[in-house]
Amino acid sequence: MMKTIGLIGGMSWESTVTYYRIINETVGRELGGLHSAKILMYSVDFAEIEECQSNGDWAKSAEILGTAALNLQKAGADFIVICTNTMHKVVPEISERIDIPIMHIADATADALISAGVKTAALLGTKYTMRQDFCKDRLTARGIKILTPDDSDVEIVNNVIYDELCRGVISQSSRDEYIRIIDGLKQRGAEGVILGCTEIGLLINENCSPLPVFDTTLIHAEKAALYSVGIQRGCNE
Repeated sequence: MMKTIGLIGGMSWESTVTYYRIINETVGRELGGLHSAKILMYSVDFAEIEECQSNGDWAKSAEILGTAALNLQKAGADFIVICTNTMHKVVPEISERIDIPIMHIADATADALISAGVKTAALLGTKYTMRQDFCKDRLTARGIKILTPDDSDVEIVNNVIYDELCRGVISQSSRDEYIRIIDGLKQRGAEGVILGCTEIGLLINENCSPLPVFDTTLIHAEKAALYSVGIQRGCNE
């Protein structure tokens, strides 16, 4: 039987739309006919989460998302998908509140990188994802070397995410900056670039990137869809 996916979205809602679309498209492709995914969604107020991030109050954000996950479990979700990279920082705290698995975005991304033969990858995301270890450690544990931009470029990448992409603003000048940053990481030895924020795919894709793109939103959503219909390709719960 098809498993019910519990999505925790709204961080931001723009990328959550992509999750919903990719999951349903994948289930339809795999099962054919009129099939679509069984999904329960809890969409949070991103302003509350961003305030927690800015204040370093990860405990409060873990409480908010832990409550969301518990409500999804009570409603019948079989596993949880958190539709953002940054908030995977509090996966351990969320896991303590529920009895169903969380599909970790870094594990799904590692599967895709390994399948493609990528051993050194550039990582773009929020400053929390690029500077902290909650995603990088899971990738390096799988044998993948991670490169991140220098401090000034970290700030550029982060500001574009929060000031533009999370507000639905797509700017060519910001795209050009991202391309410059990716090219610099390519010169340092990166073989592919991880779009490690679920909004970056709104700005960067294979057509403009100097490196092969590994969009965590697309990877994570497709992995969730396949798992829900009983197809496991290197899935880590």
